[in-house]
Amino acid sequence: MGSRDVINVVLIDDHLLVRNGYRAMLDRRPEFAVVGEAGDGEAGLALIRKLEPDIAVLDLHMPRLTGVEVTERVRRSELKTRVVIVTVAGEAPFPRRLLEAGASGYLTKACPAEEFILALQQVADGRRYLAPSIAQQLAMESVDGGGGSPFDRLTTRELEIAIRLAQGDDAQTLSRFLSISDKTISTHKSNIFAKLDIDNVVALAHLANVHGVLHLGNALETANGTRRRRRQR
Repeated sequence: MGSRDVINVVLIDDHLLVRNGYRAMLDRRPEFAVVGEAGDGEAGLALIRKLEPDIAVLDLHMPRLTGVEVTERVRRSELKTRVVIVTVAGEAPFPRRLLEAGASGYLTKACPAEEFILALQQVADGRRYLAPSIAQQLAMESVDGGGGSPFDRLTTRELEIAIRLAQGDDAQTLSRFLSISDKTISTHKSNIFAKLDIDNVVALAHLANVHGVLHLGNALETANGTRRRRRQR
């Protein structure tokens, strides 16, 4: 887009405080205009389709539709909107997969305001922007040959559920968060275990940690803690 054009932005994150922070940064810049906000992926996708902003800033984990699912649907709909994924610091599952889904930018929420603005400017100009830590992860995947993770066998929804299970969420929590039935969660969980050749959440957390799906040193401890709490009930 031309340098004199206003860059229209939609903010999609289930935390109002985060959206307010983005808006505060962008409101100070005359080249940006925040034209809409949404608190979940489904409402966010509807907003993108209605407004077709230049950029949509998406959280990775959101109720109803994840950031990856929204990104894929924007791409399939051939909308002009460019997607920038912003995720929790140190949590960057499969950046290559997210880029293949159609994301133009990938940042962590720990990034400084200057980097956030720079990323949106570059994406608006038709370029991609990756946070340095995520770019390094991509480079390491290339060095290691890539494609060796068993998590590549999972669908986008299965990957989302696998990550949240490994982080300690139970089926009831996932059902409420994703607005799908317990039975559907159970089916996804069975498919995940079958594809990964495991039979429990502790093994899932360990596998996720080993393959870099979770960049959290306490992933296994979280899963063990969840299991202990369930036994105590």
